[in-house]
Amino acid sequence: MSTTAPMQLATFGFGIIFIFVLLSQSVMACTRAVYLGPEQTIITVRSMDWASDIGSNVWLLPRGVQRDGACGPGSMQWTSKYGSVISTAFDAATADGMNEKGLVANLLYLAESEYPSPSATDPRSPMCISVWTQYVLDQFATVAEAVEALREEPFYVVPVESPDGHKGTVHLAISDPTGDSAIFEYVAGKLVIHHGREYQVMTNSPVYDQQLALNSYWEQIGGTVMLPGTNRAADRFARASFYVKAIPQTAKIEDAIASCFGVIRNVSVPLGISTPGQPNISSTRWRTVSDHKNLRYFFESTRSPSVFWISVRDLDFAAGAPVKKLTVSDGSIYSGDAADEFKSAPAFKFLTAAGQ
Repeated sequence: MSTTAPMQLATFGFGIIFIFVLLSQSVMACTRAVYLGPEQTIITVRSMDWASDIGSNVWLLPRGVQRDGACGPGSMQWTSKYGSVISTAFDAATADGMNEKGLVANLLYLAESEYPSPSATDPRSPMCISVWTQYVLDQFATVAEAVEALREEPFYVVPVESPDGHKGTVHLAISDPTGDSAIFEYVAGKLVIHHGREYQVMTNSPVYDQQLALNSYWEQIGGTVMLPGTNRAADRFARASFYVKAIPQTAKIEDAIASCFGVIRNVSVPLGISTPGQPNISSTRWRTVSDHKNLRYFFESTRSPSVFWISVRDLDFAAGAPVKKLTVSDGSIYSGDAADEFKSAPAFKFLTAAGQ
């Protein structure tokens, strides 16, 4: 299901904007945007915001791995077609990543998510939300391929609670080297898909239809006149939407990457910032910049003085190759191409639902 923003809502002015923003309460506040440059210069950026340290590390996961949905007996099962480089949350869920075909997946918080309540006779297999992102990276090379398959809903998702006690209500954004994008949300128990190059930006609350409607208001004003400046989700959406289109459109990859880092830093929240009564404002823990064209995955920890990247083409994703880990959570500092810094490690276990 593809949708467009109802333009009529923009005429409601600041009053309706304020009401929707007040409703945008979440625990994890992240931002994602896609840069559509010339000569297939496609770059996806995202920030990971969370109220506490989530112990993220970067992992190399080869193809040919048998995986399941982490929901106990009867879980969805598959064998990974593609290898991927991913960033974890708590080393128990895939939060972000790029596979060897250049497909990028970004998992963001959405408080309004409502997942299906399957009947006892539902023929589908369950999949925990902690594995959802990894399934997409494992199985699909393009956005169009993923949309076609997921629209059939071959599984139903099961929410999990994070190790620090937060509800695992999320939505998923994917993008590929053509600049195609898709947003997947569960609204009132139904899967809603927004598919198209125009869906460049995603933050958190409210649901995506309402995010688009809110942003249409700011587009009419124009970003050179005024942009909303708070850390709330709707404001970050407006700023990311303006800047990802306003930065220079160039095929010079060094300039494009630098500009895209500027976009995601602009919508980041300084470390240590928290606002009483505003759980949607959480400190940025890390940022990623994914260069689809050149298959490079950049990672920037807010606790590190430098950025590092992984040249995905140089990695060994062959079936039977070892799982490898690049440890970030212990404060290790990397710079430049860090592909050689990966160390073989046992695969992490995906977070399961209560009682599994």
